[in-house]
Amino acid sequence: MAENKFEVALLTLFGNSNIGVYLAASDRYVLVPDGVEEDALNIIRQVLRVEPITVLVGQSRLLGVLVAGNSNGILLGSTAREDEIKAIKEALPGINVEVLPSRNNAVGNLVAANDKAALVYPEFDSDSLKIIGDVLGVEVVEKSIAGVATVGSVLLVTNRGGIVHPDASEEEIKFLRDLFGVPILTGTVNFGMSFVKTGLVANSYGALAGSETTGPELARIQMALSGGED
Repeated sequence: MAENKFEVALLTLFGNSNIGVYLAASDRYVLVPDGVEEDALNIIRQVLRVEPITVLVGQSRLLGVLVAGNSNGILLGSTAREDEIKAIKEALPGINVEVLPSRNNAVGNLVAANDKAALVYPEFDSDSLKIIGDVLGVEVVEKSIAGVATVGSVLLVTNRGGIVHPDASEEEIKFLRDLFGVPILTGTVNFGMSFVKTGLVANSYGALAGSETTGPELARIQMALSGGED
């Protein structure tokens, strides 16, 4: 594998193609739940090129739903336990780790971020917005995309590219490109799923898509997340 090659692979976790609900990744870490088999861990290592860190949040395996972050920091849902927070901090020294005290603990569905910016649920209060900005170290913007307020579920963005709900308008796509500073394309995952984050996890090195993802969808994901334009 060439050093700069962007790799895309299919993955199933716990018999489920909705792998994005279980994993949270950036260029510096990938959080995986307890119980992931060694074969799957090896695929994660190979494609994302970071060592998996096994954790739970709120005693749940749904890390992709309960965690949002970038290379600077990690936001956890309000159900996170003290021992879980401590374990993540010890495993990732130098990365900010904080609980977002929102009534909606599905932080992964509320925040989409790379190392330049964060797009967030448009109904956060000012205290939550400040925490997001401080922890992730980026500009924070509130906005719905494709009519969906839970922007973290319809957009996956890295430091190299992004993929968004197919109903995003040209105006919204341009806004996202300007905000995050990377190419953004529309696409789907898992045979037509518009909520792309549910079946996808990625960083600047590679992407893992749910096992029901079709060849054309994979090609689109590769183009979008490797920084290619159509």
